[in-house]
Amino acid sequence: MKKIIIVLSLFIGLATLARAETVSTDKSDFALISSVIDDAAYDIRYYSPNNFTGNKIDGYKAPRAYMTKEALAALAKAADDLRAQGYRLLIWDAYRPQKAVDNFVRWINDHADMGDKSFYPELQKSDLLAGRYIMEKSGHTRGSTVDLTIIKKDGGFVDMGGTFDLFSEISHPDYENITAEQKRNRQILHDAMIKAGFNALDSEWWHFTLKDEPYPDTYFDFDVE
Repeated sequence: MKKIIIVLSLFIGLATLARAETVSTDKSDFALISSVIDDAAYDIRYYSPNNFTGNKIDGYKAPRAYMTKEALAALAKAADDLRAQGYRLLIWDAYRPQKAVDNFVRWINDHADMGDKSFYPELQKSDLLAGRYIMEKSGHTRGSTVDLTIIKKDGGFVDMGGTFDLFSEISHPDYENITAEQKRNRQILHDAMIKAGFNALDSEWWHFTLKDEPYPDTYFDFDVE
């Protein structure tokens, strides 16, 4: 009986792991953010060398942003809320192919390539993976996570007290050593996203994931094109 229980436990464990490692190239439940939010601006960092690796990232064949349709519907609510306050969205990243995440991990393990140190000024390169700043499996790859900020309706800059992908305590949403205006601006974005149904991340003020994401165990790997 004990042997049966051990075998059954092993089977259940393997089945759970298999579900967690599911990879799909089916993009039928995804849509471009621009197809629903027509006034969003874009600065897709992984389509260009302007990111911590210093290189364009695998899987980004166009400067576009996809999300699951469920997440995009929620993001549209946040955009409406922010628009009423005089802002619009600036998108840095949304759906991220698994091949892009694999590219990040290869870069971290390439000791000869330091990338752009300005994105991790206080850390060693190895700290990015060991410190869980970069994950081998990213919520972005499940399709319902977005990295974004707000800008004024005329495109004017809104000061958040730190830039995208700055691996530092400065990026923590509750970081105290910033101005009152910067704190207020972070709060405006945070409140709109939470109200729309997203969860925040405690280490990145720009990162939000749909609370009820439709594919919690599936990692997608179609190109952004």
